[in-house]
Amino acid sequence: MLNGVVSRLQNAGGLLKANALVLTLTLSLFTAGAYAAESLPAPGSMPWWGWALALFVTCFFLGIVAVPSGVGGGVLFVPIVGGFFPFHLDFVRGAGLLVALASALAAGPSLLRGGLADLRLALPLAVLASASSIAGAMIGLAIPAALVQIALGGTILGIVVLMAMAKKSEFPEVAQPDRLSSVLSINGIYHDAASNQKINWQVHRTPQGLALFVGIGFLAGLFGMGAGWANVPVLNLLMGAPLKVSAGTSSFILTLVDSSAAWIYLNKGAVLAIIAVPSVIGMMLGATIGARLLHVLKASVVRKMVISLLLFAGLRALLKGLGIWI
Repeated sequence: MLNGVVSRLQNAGGLLKANALVLTLTLSLFTAGAYAAESLPAPGSMPWWGWALALFVTCFFLGIVAVPSGVGGGVLFVPIVGGFFPFHLDFVRGAGLLVALASALAAGPSLLRGGLADLRLALPLAVLASASSIAGAMIGLAIPAALVQIALGGTILGIVVLMAMAKKSEFPEVAQPDRLSSVLSINGIYHDAASNQKINWQVHRTPQGLALFVGIGFLAGLFGMGAGWANVPVLNLLMGAPLKVSAGTSSFILTLVDSSAAWIYLNKGAVLAIIAVPSVIGMMLGATIGARLLHVLKASVVRKMVISLLLFAGLRALLKGLGIWI
């Protein structure tokens, strides 16, 4: 009995140390980001390659955390780059769609091979979300940038509340699949490296999931930031897919949704190579590392850091849109 008590205390101590490490690292990122934002030179005093290098480094680290958390690169890219870099928000949103698309494409092969992304689960949802993302992109480009910045900040803060309050379920129990998921054969098996066991999974509430993905696609096109933040809760909490399958399938869905909305921004001239190219390259390299980490890293650890980063970026976007923090 004494050994059991000691074991529990050791586990609790290890958990506290892990949480303290995540908090310390997050606070360090905040401090570095705030200092960098204050010390950035005026746009005209910095050479073009300096901004390209800064975008590359920023997106490399964003790609590492985006895939394991399942939020996609765009949801981190748009508020952070839009808040701390001197670029017009329309160009940031256009690049954000390409960034989210690049991170998803870079991680896709590894996720499919590992069974963490499922085509039968992804395709029906992605088709509806792709159509609505086109409408969202067209409306987003017609709205003034300041209004979009305010709406973006409010949406990001709403995402933070959703992610913080949502009850995470590593392996949801689905007693009976619904009729639509049975017809579409949405089920599978994957090997969980963390627990070293094979997980059988199936889904339910498929019609409700399809309806929600119409709205998710619209927001993805409107803000140009992908929609991994919404994909994962719907796949995991509503439809009952395992958390890692939800994160992996979310990344695959982004490849279809973001490519549809990106064409609207390209056609309107809202994509600049100086912003998009270094961002895409950095995100792809980071996402490749992030896809490997997804197999061995606890998603909850990365998610805590993502929530903290989004809270900071959302406040920045909201205050910038209101003219309080320029």
